[in-house]
Amino acid sequence: MTNLLDLLIPARCASCGAPGAPCCATCQTAWGSLSEITRAPTAGLVPVYALARYADDARRLILAYKERGRRDLAPSFGRAVAEALPQLPQQPGPPCLVPVPSRRHASRVRGGPHVRRLAEECVKALAGKGKPATVAPLLRLTAGVRDAVGLTRAERAVNLDGRIRLVPGARPESVVLLDDVITTGATAAACVRLLGISGIHVSAVVALAAAG
Repeated sequence: MTNLLDLLIPARCASCGAPGAPCCATCQTAWGSLSEITRAPTAGLVPVYALARYADDARRLILAYKERGRRDLAPSFGRAVAEALPQLPQQPGPPCLVPVPSRRHASRVRGGPHVRRLAEECVKALAGKGKPATVAPLLRLTAGVRDAVGLTRAERAVNLDGRIRLVPGARPESVVLLDDVITTGATAAACVRLLGISGIHVSAVVALAAAG
């Protein structure tokens, strides 16, 4: 059925509108190599990297994915992250990606946890290159977490205080925390600290884009 719909209604690039793919080859170049970024909450805690600045094509693509139902963008995002991960310092083993959790309401609206979907597509892309990787959805948000859009760094920290939980299950020794957009760094720092308290080392935080 999906293939039939693709024939009847060809995909258009979510950024420029060009027909043929959810993200055209030109707009896919929005995702570059990893650039290390600095945010006060993560300084001295964990290195943080982004593939792009949260502007122009990168911003349009992410907004289409998160807010406009363009879940068909997940594979192209996953490929971009898969291309970037080998640029990280040497890992102790195959990469294990921990997605930053979403609010339950946001997940329902977006057809499921959108960062987890991105992580799973990244693992698929790596598998296609013969490189093993795993996804470990270790984190969840409790009730009461507000949408972080528009909140200051201090407000984001208060918003998350005590509201991130570890999901029961196997705990890898070292992971890469994956997010879509790094803004103030408060969410990443809270996740890294909780994982660290639980005996899980976060070697790096990787995001599609960095705002600000």
